[in-house]
Amino acid sequence: MAMSTGAATGQPLVGAPTPPAYSFTTPMPPGVLAPDSIDTRFGNLRLLGGVPDQASTDRIYDNLDFQRAVQAYLLALPVVNQIANRAATLTVGPVNGTVPIWEQMVDSRTVELTANDNTPYSWFWIDLRNGPLVLEAPPKVLGTVNDIWYHWNGDIGFTGPDHGKGGKYLFLPPGYKGQVRAGYHVIRPGSLSVWVVWRSFVVDGTPAPGVDLVKKTTKLYPLGKTAADAHMNFVDMSTKPFNMVGPGDVHFWDMLNQAVQTEPTAAIDPTTLGFWASVGIEKGKPFAPDDRMKKILTEAAAVGDATARTLFYRNREKEALFFDNRNWKRPFIGGYKFEWQPGVANLTGSAMYFFAATGVTPAMDTQIVGEGSTYPWTAADADNNPLDGGKSYKLHLPPHVPVKTFWSVIVYDAQTRSMLQTDNRFPSVGSQNKAVQTNADGSVDVYFGPTAPAGHESNWVQTIPGKSWFTILRLYGPLEPWFKKQWRPDNIVPQP
Repeated sequence: MAMSTGAATGQPLVGAPTPPAYSFTTPMPPGVLAPDSIDTRFGNLRLLGGVPDQASTDRIYDNLDFQRAVQAYLLALPVVNQIANRAATLTVGPVNGTVPIWEQMVDSRTVELTANDNTPYSWFWIDLRNGPLVLEAPPKVLGTVNDIWYHWNGDIGFTGPDHGKGGKYLFLPPGYKGQVRAGYHVIRPGSLSVWVVWRSFVVDGTPAPGVDLVKKTTKLYPLGKTAADAHMNFVDMSTKPFNMVGPGDVHFWDMLNQAVQTEPTAAIDPTTLGFWASVGIEKGKPFAPDDRMKKILTEAAAVGDATARTLFYRNREKEALFFDNRNWKRPFIGGYKFEWQPGVANLTGSAMYFFAATGVTPAMDTQIVGEGSTYPWTAADADNNPLDGGKSYKLHLPPHVPVKTFWSVIVYDAQTRSMLQTDNRFPSVGSQNKAVQTNADGSVDVYFGPTAPAGHESNWVQTIPGKSWFTILRLYGPLEPWFKKQWRPDNIVPQP
């Protein structure tokens, strides 16, 4: 069927009269009248003179509720991601003072969406219910601020207004109308719960100087107080098993409802709120689905999770590919705002990203040479097959990886989207590791598989038979050859 647009889009009243013919009967153009019977993917529908019978009505409403529930699920991936993050973080200690910090980097015992093991994380939540807060941020960090809805609110550190020198950030609650004094970098989140995360850096092979600086200079206190009133509790998480990944099953809906009931929703567009309301999640109202709706929501969560996995692992958008002859894909389709064009949401890009990742900032999508970072990733080999933990593979990185700072290759479990848990504490190969072997021409070969290839143990990441995996190639401070596509990582090639 060909569809066209143009000025002549109206349908003239031509053709045979609609039977039975009466004095004022006119012809009806095709498509105006519904057939008496329609075969659909969810059964046969009977429309008696254009009105669905009761069985068809029930079938149509079940299908409509299911469709809306799946879309509501995909639209809620960002906030449920954040709710799970927040709930886990608060088990470490209360907001506005507790700072989990991975002093020896994140290892595979931390179950978190595509965290990296290259730098120490500081990762904490603040709450603005009692009014504005002042955060004195440390120097020499790279960080960002996201609200509960996963909207980017600002950067801290090298890509923020303090430019890595440290500074005072003033966090204002949504709707705050009070006077703002000079001397602060102001952040206005769209929620009362706000996530702050940054990384410090390894210095001469050790994370200690950066960690010590964070612990010495980070302060959080109410506006009108001073740093002397801050009570900071830094908790080293480096060796502790810890899960921040939320459920993809029916419990997903309760977490979404928690956010809608406890946070301002003015930052959310009406259509998204409408999808959530259509499944019974609406501010100020109890979430109490009946048995029919519980069944639909249970199935919709399973289908929603499977859909998100498809959008990530089997993404079909050409815009997702960095190169026309490689399997490496972009983390952001439509930029960090996930848009086809300004004001037009890229729903695939958003669902794909928030299924597998945490943290939104333009610094992760920068096109400035030597600044920010980039994250090409792949879940497929050179033949476009899923990566199999029982097989051996090689990734060839051509000479002179174009980075100002460092690069790394980290392996993740396709189920949890977290670091693959094996005999390796850190399932990665990277330029920070002086033991990594470089070929004579400056290229690097990275190996993956259940057993290490002889002589290449330092360039090998262990995988597990029966487990699918994917990998992210992180480039920190990417250089001109990357942006001009003069340097391209090879596809991952199966080995004999």
